[in-house]
Amino acid sequence: MRYRVLSAAMMLMIIILPAGAGSRGSGDEFELIKAAEGLEHPWAIAFLPDGSLLVTERPGRLLHIAGSQVREVSGLPKIHAVAQGGLLDIALHPEFHENQLVYMTFSQSDCTGSGTALMRGVFNGEALEDIEILYRMPKFSRHGVHYGSRIVFAPDGTIYLTIGDRGERQRARDLLDAAGKTIRLNDDGSVPHDNPFVGHGDALNEIFSYGHRNSQGMAVHPETGAVWQHEHGPRGGDELNILVPGADYGWPLVSHGEEYSGGSIGIGTSAPGVTDPITYWTPAVAPSGMTFYTGDAFSQWQGSLFIGSLVRTHLRRLELSGNEVTAQEILLSGEIGRIRDVREAPDGTLWLITDARNGALYQMVPAK
Repeated sequence: MRYRVLSAAMMLMIIILPAGAGSRGSGDEFELIKAAEGLEHPWAIAFLPDGSLLVTERPGRLLHIAGSQVREVSGLPKIHAVAQGGLLDIALHPEFHENQLVYMTFSQSDCTGSGTALMRGVFNGEALEDIEILYRMPKFSRHGVHYGSRIVFAPDGTIYLTIGDRGERQRARDLLDAAGKTIRLNDDGSVPHDNPFVGHGDALNEIFSYGHRNSQGMAVHPETGAVWQHEHGPRGGDELNILVPGADYGWPLVSHGEEYSGGSIGIGTSAPGVTDPITYWTPAVAPSGMTFYTGDAFSQWQGSLFIGSLVRTHLRRLELSGNEVTAQEILLSGEIGRIRDVREAPDGTLWLITDARNGALYQMVPAK
């Protein structure tokens, strides 16, 4: 087992900031604790039952952070780390306490290019064992962008996986292609019999929804069990959606964004048969990482949806009424950089990671 020595230990520094800095306040105050730094483009966080964390780094490393100790976990397969690709999301099996199974997405390569894949392995506290590749998108690409790659377990035990359009937008509409889709699998990588396109013949059985550009945030609603997902638009038009079996979310037929060179995309912002977003953001916020808050540490935030922003470098809190967004609050605007992931810890605190060569891990705790 290899050890990584970071330039600073846990609990490095504390900054007192008012919640709502940059917009309106919610009445809560929090302390922002920098828990670790020196992380190289960290991508995702998962909490282990003992309160320690597993953190993925895009160049292809998995870290186990426990107190002030940061260890690199061994046993990973070869990771194709280039441009936006690398080691990406991570999730624990719902019965991790019994089976110690960890699921991760990553970019894999062959002679045709690279693409998104899903693996799982048994975490023994020091290394991953019995690695299995459960899924890989059938068609790879030479492009190094839009791997998507958030994963969540739904209440029924199935796993949802996002795959971006790989920089080839029309692939999002091809039902015989996994690019630009949400994939739904059983926990062993097999296809659920009730997937919407099973048996159709003209579509991949694993597809749950399509017409996505590049989804990098996904979370299960704690009350309804519905899977919520956001995705990057082009120049504006980032979307927040609720997934429906077999639904078309429009890309690139419709978009609330525009070409980077200017001009509209597709036929407009809506079309018959296309599921409209719950809300969208123009200018773009580049959403990444998303969690529903259910804890007690921040009482006034219960039921809120938190989303990290890459390009706008803030944490966005959405207030909800059913499936409607009723208000949005901007926290940490420009304070810590590109927020790649946000997760709720078992104790109700919020944890963030920043996407940078010298990325950092932060904890938000109630102000004393």
